[in-house]
Amino acid sequence: MKKIVLTLALCAITFIGHSQNASVEKSVYGIQTGLLGIWVHNEAKLSNQIALRSEIGLDTGIYGSDVIEGFLLSPTITLEPRWYYNLNKRENKSRRTDGNSGNFIAIKTTYHPDWFVISNEQNINFISDISIVPTWGIRRNIGDHFNYETGIGVGYLHYFNKDNVVLVSEPDVAVNLHLRIGYRF
Repeated sequence: MKKIVLTLALCAITFIGHSQNASVEKSVYGIQTGLLGIWVHNEAKLSNQIALRSEIGLDTGIYGSDVIEGFLLSPTITLEPRWYYNLNKRENKSRRTDGNSGNFIAIKTTYHPDWFVISNEQNINFISDISIVPTWGIRRNIGDHFNYETGIGVGYLHYFNKDNVVLVSEPDVAVNLHLRIGYRF
């Protein structure tokens, strides 16, 4: 009987030793690019599954009418808490979780300030805005430093009025649909 109890106790200790929780990394720095811009980001650990992503970059805009067609680059500042909800499942299946590789749910808050605009046209009138978009996404690693990320979400967009600009409707719908490839430092 003592041998059975001792064997069960050793097995229990072994299972407890392997049931560690996966966690986001303490700090992740990187650069990402996609079809519509380039961004530099940092993800700071808030808890085992939650990271706060801060990001600055340039978003691309494409516009057109019968007379004018063009593009613009405008600065963007983003703050995004992310909940990586499947890290334990990925670790149990021996999949990578380094660099915060996993599925996430986020609340992406983005501000486009009217600091400057890079465009192929002159006299562009850019109106500052802020958007809050609940987003679902995934990030996966390619090798040691490269990764890709995709996400989708729909949320709220607010334009800040400028002198001599009349907006048809004040609040609007914001869509976050991104596909990015990046490098982790």
